[in-house]
Amino acid sequence: MRPGPWYRLTALAATAGVALVVATGEWALAHDVAAHVTLALLAGVVVTARLAHLERPSLAASGGAAFVLFSGAGLAALAGGPGWLHLALGAFALAAASVAAVVALRGGARVPHSRWRDYLTLTKPRIMVLLLLTAAGGMFVGAGGVPSAGLLAATLGGLALACGGASALNHVLDRDIDVHMRRTDLRPVAAGRVAPERALEFGVALSALSFVVLASFVNVLAALLAVAGNLFYVVVYTRYLKRSTPQNIVIGGAAGAVPPLVGWAAATGNLTLPALFLFLIVFYWTPPHFWALALLIRRDYEAARIPMLPVVKGDAETARSIVRYTVVLIAISMLPVIWKTVGWLYLGAAVGLGAAFLILALSLRRETTPARARRLFSFSLAYLALLFVAMAVDPLIL
Repeated sequence: MRPGPWYRLTALAATAGVALVVATGEWALAHDVAAHVTLALLAGVVVTARLAHLERPSLAASGGAAFVLFSGAGLAALAGGPGWLHLALGAFALAAASVAAVVALRGGARVPHSRWRDYLTLTKPRIMVLLLLTAAGGMFVGAGGVPSAGLLAATLGGLALACGGASALNHVLDRDIDVHMRRTDLRPVAAGRVAPERALEFGVALSALSFVVLASFVNVLAALLAVAGNLFYVVVYTRYLKRSTPQNIVIGGAAGAVPPLVGWAAATGNLTLPALFLFLIVFYWTPPHFWALALLIRRDYEAARIPMLPVVKGDAETARSIVRYTVVLIAISMLPVIWKTVGWLYLGAAVGLGAAFLILALSLRRETTPARARRLFSFSLAYLALLFVAMAVDPLIL
């Protein structure tokens, strides 16, 4: 199969990155930043070649050689090795990256082009908006006010790329179960409108580009956190937890709780205890939110053989678990107030929204019907959005 535009773009960008690293050897800061982002691009080239183009080993071989040589050049510099060795490895890495780009541009069997709307769907834009909102809340609280427009744009843009990349890879890994669920059987990969190889290339390219943006224009800590969130969501949750345990969304919720940490790290350059509070709010919000949805589509999960809590434990136990996690969520939402990270505006919002959440959860517990599950699911989305809006606005009125 012919490598798609996303893989070709990543390979060309990696080659340009290696060239930039070689050219900026005399400028330490530019050299280091270019090295960080180029390593991410080369990793994207290798991963995509290994997973999507096994029938063309030359892609993985050339990309892998570039990655190893480039990493060796960096290790030689860190170890204080001779300058000629660092330079020679860098030159060989540039040659290997160039070969990888040339191989990527070669012909092969064509794959029908997909519509841009299908690629947009791969990024799950509705979910992305909520994740970006929590990241923005983390930025405002971390900055103690309004962060600079440039920093805000770079952080949210880089995180949007990370979220979109992870979602696209989720489409690839879940295509075998998506076809069994009415909610997902029309997704682009499951329905055959986007080839799995193209979706994989797209997801890896967005993920690599997110690291480039965050490491270049924000800071390396924010970039690493975004990568960690991606890997946890794709590898740990999607690939393993989702299919193996009814506690999948409890543990997997950690991935969705990373954006506030990215926002905080972008604004402060570090992670402190208040940042953990924001993480825990999203972490404990995820189970009751997702279990409400699982109650609505339990039959789909049964058909796909996914051990969601309603499938394994039943509706009544799921409703009880929703109440328990809602109580913990309300308690956790008070921690930023106790730590004096936020003030009275956030406190009022947290109390009011938490009370409404608990009332709906108790109502569902008394009578577990689809209508009440749908009402709780819809409100849970508004709860998280409004809570983080209050969190962002609160520092502005102190």
